[in-house]
Amino acid sequence: MLKVYNTLTRKKEVFKPVEKGKVTMYNCGPTVYGPPHIGNFRAFLVADMIRRYLEFKGCDVFQVMNITDIDDKTIRDSVKEGLTLGDFTKKYTKVFLEGIDSLNIQRARLYPRATEEVDGMISLIRKLLKKKMAYVREDGIYYDISKFRGYGKLSKVNLKAAKRTERILADEYDKANPNDFALWKMSTPDEIKRKIFFDSPWGKGRPGWHIECSVMSTKYLGDTLDIHTGGVDLVFPHHENEIAQSEGATGKKFVKYWMHCEFLKVDGRKMSKSLGNFITLADVLEKYDADTFRYFFLSTHYRKQLNYTDKGMKNAKLAVDKLRNTLDNIKDAMRSDDESLDLTERDTKFAARIKAAKKRFEKVMDNDLDTPLGTKVLHEVSKAVNDYIAKKPNKSLVMEAYQVYRELLSVLGLFEKGEAGVGKLTEDLIGILIEIREELRKKRMYDVSDRIRSDLNNAGVILEDKAGRTSWKIKK
Repeated sequence: MLKVYNTLTRKKEVFKPVEKGKVTMYNCGPTVYGPPHIGNFRAFLVADMIRRYLEFKGCDVFQVMNITDIDDKTIRDSVKEGLTLGDFTKKYTKVFLEGIDSLNIQRARLYPRATEEVDGMISLIRKLLKKKMAYVREDGIYYDISKFRGYGKLSKVNLKAAKRTERILADEYDKANPNDFALWKMSTPDEIKRKIFFDSPWGKGRPGWHIECSVMSTKYLGDTLDIHTGGVDLVFPHHENEIAQSEGATGKKFVKYWMHCEFLKVDGRKMSKSLGNFITLADVLEKYDADTFRYFFLSTHYRKQLNYTDKGMKNAKLAVDKLRNTLDNIKDAMRSDDESLDLTERDTKFAARIKAAKKRFEKVMDNDLDTPLGTKVLHEVSKAVNDYIAKKPNKSLVMEAYQVYRELLSVLGLFEKGEAGVGKLTEDLIGILIEIREELRKKRMYDVSDRIRSDLNNAGVILEDKAGRTSWKIKK
């Protein structure tokens, strides 16, 4: 039975979606004003991991992730690049989507853009004004947090001691209470000149940051969501404000389970451009492959801070290489004609070991998605497989073990791109070339046989001659 840690209650709870077998999940997506840094991708990968495990458990997950393409940052930085706001945000939306694809993060069902959902935001603001939970000022419309009795229930924030973050400071206009926040901002003369505005009952303006997620989540997922994710930095004020807006308007519980991931640090320090340790995904993928980066994230529980170091990435690479080598070994064993036919005690013990490992994997993942222990079980399966196929294995048991191994790897999103790279026809052609090479070697035509080996290597296929037979694997 899956249990997840709910930020709202500060405890682990049995996961029960609103509708049995179906899960609605909203993930705070990127503000597209530049290339996301690797800390941003931790939140996106955690959301992917949650979805994958729920689907493994048999749930139908409807996932929505927003794109914030209008706020103070996008407006400010589009000027620096000399682009229209639309061209600027399209550029960095493309960078974001390419990034998640490169990490094998499954695409959400929908990626609504804030600029395409403004009518819904105006409608929600009207509702809040009608209920006297918001008020109008010359420079915008503000939410009156004193009118929402539950304000602070997610973050447990002491408003008097709350830090004045960049997002809060950006909302400091003509509000009655310093802790009230902007629902709508009147456009400045420069924004109007650049055509960055929307017509509204209150004049030319644009939505505040918080209203965007309330509208996009409830429009596509309903008034009550099963899961809402994000980084811990979003608990206050963003997610707290989402609750106030949504529940203030509907009178219904907004989210059942709030799931937040911790920060990523670099060499023990907060990532910052000023410190010179701001790392983009492109920087990482120049040195390591995507599977290594995924594994690095999975090796630490999502609710614990993660420290990015070269040593940590090198350790992740070693672990990934071992798992990948097992995948190659088991595929090679399935292609081999050398197998035992009658089931022995060794065979039945192996089958039982694999079955038990899958149950153990599910047990640890059911405990708030404990991926560090999940990867540990994966390595246990890897060792069991390698030990078994070292001597004449039963091919049907090898195939069953492969299905389990592949299934657990898929839950963690590992090696899926490689799996799609070689089809049945390609495998058959490689097999034919290996047979031709063997015949050439028997005839001592080594120049030609070596050329086949070399050409296959150049094409990304590595041949290995061992124990009187030739096996192959794809170069990584």
